[in-house]
Amino acid sequence: MDITRRSAIFNIALSASLAYGREKATAFALIGDRYHNSDYIRIALGKTLTKDANVSIDFFDEVKLLDSESLQGYKLLIMLRDGMTWPDGYTGESSNAGYVGGGSPKIVSEPPLPKWSGAANYWITPAQGKAVKDFVSAGGSALFYHNVTYISPHNDDFRDVLGAVTQGHPPIRTFKVKVVNKDHPITRGVNDFVVTDEQHFMTYQKDPKHLLLQSVNEAGQTYKDLGASSAAGWAYEYGKGRVCYLAPGHMISVLWNPEYEKLQKNAVRWLLRQS
Repeated sequence: MDITRRSAIFNIALSASLAYGREKATAFALIGDRYHNSDYIRIALGKTLTKDANVSIDFFDEVKLLDSESLQGYKLLIMLRDGMTWPDGYTGESSNAGYVGGGSPKIVSEPPLPKWSGAANYWITPAQGKAVKDFVSAGGSALFYHNVTYISPHNDDFRDVLGAVTQGHPPIRTFKVKVVNKDHPITRGVNDFVVTDEQHFMTYQKDPKHLLLQSVNEAGQTYKDLGASSAAGWAYEYGKGRVCYLAPGHMISVLWNPEYEKLQKNAVRWLLRQS
C-alpha cells in the first residue's frame, strides 16, 4: 500500500478513535452510495447501535478502505451500500445527493457542461471480497443491510459470505416484515412490523433453517415473476465468525421502526457473542 493512502487511512481512523476516546472502535462500517447518502445511515445507526446498544463504530464511505489491513483489530463489519461507484458522473441528478425534477427549474450552466458517460463502476475487487471472507472466517462478524445484495453479482467470495444475490426491487411501497423464526436470539421478543421501504427481492443461497424474516406485500403487489414475498433476514455461523443480513433500510424512518430497532440491537449482541 502506498504511503499516501496509508496516511489517509491512519488520519481517518485516528480522528474516529479520538472521537470515541479509544484506540479503535468495535465496528468498521462501510456506508453510503449514490442512492443512500451516508448521513442518514450514520445518524440512524449512531442512535440504535452506538447510543442504545453501546457499540462504537468507525464510519467510512470510501470503498477503497475495505481491505484486510483496514479490518484488522475490528470485531464487526457493518455494510449498508450497493456495488456501484460513479467516477464519470451520473446521467441525471435522480439520487439522494441531489434531485432536479417535477416543478424544479431546468439545469443551466454557462459555459455549457461537458458530456460524460455516466457509467457505473462495480467497485469490489477480488482482494476485497477475500478480505471480507477471511475476516469473518477468522472469527469476525458481519452485519449486512439492505442493498449489499447488489455487491454479490460481482464477487464470489462476498456472495458466499452474504449468502444471497439480488433480484432487484420495485419502487418504495408498504409491506410487512414477518418473523419466521421466533426462537433465534436475534428475533426473540420481536413482533412482525410494517414499513414503507424498498422491498428487496433476492435469491437466498444458504440453508432455509437460517432464515429469520420474510417480507410480504399484503396488498398482493408483486415484483417481476417473483411474487409478493421474499426472504428478508437471516443469520448463521461462517467459519469461526457470524453473519446477519437485514433487508429493510432505505430511509431513516425504516431504520428507526421500534420493532426493527429491537432486531438490530439483538443482531449486534448475537454477532458480538453477547447473547
